[in-house]
Amino acid sequence: MTLYIILSALFVLISCLLLVPLNIRISNRLKIQAHPDPRKIHREQTPEAGGLSFGLPILLAQAVLGIVWYKDYGVLLPGLAVTGLLALIFGVLDDRFELKPWPKLGGYLVLCVVLYALGYKVTYLTNPFGTELYLGWFSFPVSILWFLAIINAINLIDGIDGLAAGITVIVCGVLTYVGIRFHNILVVSIATMLLAGNLSFLKYNFAPAKIFMGDTGATFIGLNLAAITTAGESQYKGITSMTLMIPLAVMAVPLLDVVLAVFRRLRRGGVFTADKAHIHHAMLGMGLSHRTISIIVYIVTLLFGLIAIGFSFTGKQVLFLLLLSLLSLMVILAYILMRQELKNEKDSSLPSDSRPKP
Repeated sequence: MTLYIILSALFVLISCLLLVPLNIRISNRLKIQAHPDPRKIHREQTPEAGGLSFGLPILLAQAVLGIVWYKDYGVLLPGLAVTGLLALIFGVLDDRFELKPWPKLGGYLVLCVVLYALGYKVTYLTNPFGTELYLGWFSFPVSILWFLAIINAINLIDGIDGLAAGITVIVCGVLTYVGIRFHNILVVSIATMLLAGNLSFLKYNFAPAKIFMGDTGATFIGLNLAAITTAGESQYKGITSMTLMIPLAVMAVPLLDVVLAVFRRLRRGGVFTADKAHIHHAMLGMGLSHRTISIIVYIVTLLFGLIAIGFSFTGKQVLFLLLLSLLSLMVILAYILMRQELKNEKDSSLPSDSRPKP
């Protein structure tokens, strides 16, 4: 199995490197491009739907491995490949025609329900003071909400050259380690292929980007990360007590961005109203470059990843306290950012002669 996983990752790595130039030409020819817009950061017309470059090799490798390992894992891998193909098709349509929020949410829900039906689901939640909590029929809504959170987290964080791809590489590196440590071959196989594909894509996507992954890539990545975090009958077989905690820690940065976006948009009267107030936008406002922002967020994500790895060596009580501390820090940071945003909005609404002097 190890040999199969290594060969699959190499296939994805090389295929993506070869496909990106072709992807650029096809995206330009079919007018699948990101155009300059007040809501967006880039100032030049750039080919989009770059997610095809790593998505197609990954789903092909998943299908082949799924057939080879069918006796052990049933439809989990080939089913994920089919669902990934649906995600790529949906993403290309979104990148080409810029779908409205409600159709996009409907598409995400369909993907999440299919993923759940295949067997990727949150079955247990950690109880730090006793045995794990079996969710029963609550598994469906909890799983769907978790999948939606991950998919939207990747979509929202994909606003700076190389940011989403780099975060994905780090997240998958951490999840690969955890999968190896607890002998979850399904986690290792999906994570290594996603890591290899995004590592290749970074060559063309890191600032200044020659192509964007678009919703095609972000949706595909989110779907596969959702699958990784719930792979198998018991998430991370042997450590069901850590269900969702490791991915929650390692994906803290994009998930925090989702939480801030929801509260910010609710306050403005529309959850689906796009804006330029994400974490990376705030960092741009501080005068940081795309490269600098990406590297800073990479480092922060890596630190959370190391915390996540540390989770696998602790008891449940220690694990719970670490997660509680982490969530508390995130809440404090979210509060500070929201207060600063409210102050900036108040200052910008004042006449120029009555604004606070520096």
